[in-house]
Amino acid sequence: MNPQLADSAFIRACRRQTVPHTPVWFMRQAGRSLPEYRKVREGVPMLTACATPDLVAEITMQPVRRYGVDAAILFSDIVVPLVAVGVELDIKPGVGPVVENPIRDRAGVAALRPLEPGDVPYVTEAVRTLTGELGGTPLIGFAGAPFTLASYLIEGGPSKNHDHTKAMMYGEPELWHALMERLSEIALGFLRVQVEAGASAVQLFDSWVGAVGPADYREFVLPHTSRIFAGLTDLDVPRIHFGVGTGELLGLLGEAGADVVGVDWRVSLDEAALRVGPGKALQGNLDPAVLLAPWAVVERRAREVLERGRVAEGHVFNLGHGVLPSTDPDQLARLTALVHEVSAR
Repeated sequence: MNPQLADSAFIRACRRQTVPHTPVWFMRQAGRSLPEYRKVREGVPMLTACATPDLVAEITMQPVRRYGVDAAILFSDIVVPLVAVGVELDIKPGVGPVVENPIRDRAGVAALRPLEPGDVPYVTEAVRTLTGELGGTPLIGFAGAPFTLASYLIEGGPSKNHDHTKAMMYGEPELWHALMERLSEIALGFLRVQVEAGASAVQLFDSWVGAVGPADYREFVLPHTSRIFAGLTDLDVPRIHFGVGTGELLGLLGEAGADVVGVDWRVSLDEAALRVGPGKALQGNLDPAVLLAPWAVVERRAREVLERGRVAEGHVFNLGHGVLPSTDPDQLARLTALVHEVSAR
């Protein structure tokens, strides 16, 4: 990593070093809340957009230009590496990923192969383009965590209760671990491609892992997320672990090997610091819905997040989940400026 990036507020906060101000970026900052995003995506399917380097670069840059955030995150989707290794699926508007042939047996697991850099040349090209355009602004690469990917593959799409997923996890543990091992290899490979192309940090998204309790996380999930984070150690980039509804899992998320633990809006950052324990930075955690309220409410809530975040060894300001599509972009611009102003050292 070049010295300018290493000295950025975002990387320094991730590494629990002193910062000139609390860095801020927003999950889903490049997305439907931006009119410029809607314009360039018009008529372009999601998976096509994710495989078009120029479009990936443009969409990734849009929130950096508009908001002045302290980090960019690569425009992609957690199912991109699955498609790249041959899984037949599509992202249907208003629904999400839909898998043509759900994986529920050994043959389905055996058909999943590791991801090779040559499977995603468009990702390498987009990251290299972006690192040139971003200059001293770090680029975050990301991947979906094994549990969340497994749920999509087993259920065949989004699920509220994860019935088939848990049935395999509890009833066929050997098959479950075999699937999770394959998905860990794919996620690790996807993250390494992004870092080796120039990404300065990575985030592992586990959107659905809040569906399991601590004991089940330790037995059925932790070994696999730990393997991913361990497999990135040699690259020397900050590793962020984020899940939704994971208040009871925060200590385990840190134990998995991340440098930064993402916190959703359900647990205050001072309480999260106690649950995670020492040696980790925190990321979060304004409720995304607060941005739909009047600015006075946004400001008050943001100041509370910053104040509670002071107890953390490092703090990256973010939302507790992704930007909602109906969010006014001006609210995000004002929020970025507020965080920088209030936290300036």
